[in-house]
Amino acid sequence: QVQLVESGGGLVQTGGSLRLSCAASGRTFSSIGMAWFRQAPGKEREFVAGVSWSGVSTYYADSVKGRFNISRDNAKNTAYLQMNSLKPEDTGVYFCNADHSWGQGTQVTVSS
Repeated sequence: QVQLVESGGGLVQTGGSLRLSCAASGRTFSSIGMAWFRQAPGKEREFVAGVSWSGVSTYYADSVKGRFNISRDNAKNTAYLQMNSLKPEDTGVYFCNADHSWGQGTQVTVSS
């Protein structure tokens, strides 16, 4: 099983940027795909973006296409989510997911 720790959340104004990181340990990170999800207050957790084990294939929710970029550095056992042109509706707790494991989440707040 893999252990995941997210970081990089914070408070940002509309139009700003943040980069989230997900550090993995406990299993060969480079052999598994991973994804970012988010959960806004009072809403269900939703898929944001995913990346294959190699980093070649990426997937995005329609709501973030063209604004967010997911990547990974297998040498550092870390995945990233670069978030640009942030909107208030991007506010929520962002979670890293891989191999049926979840991190503790990192809060992202976008002020209008």
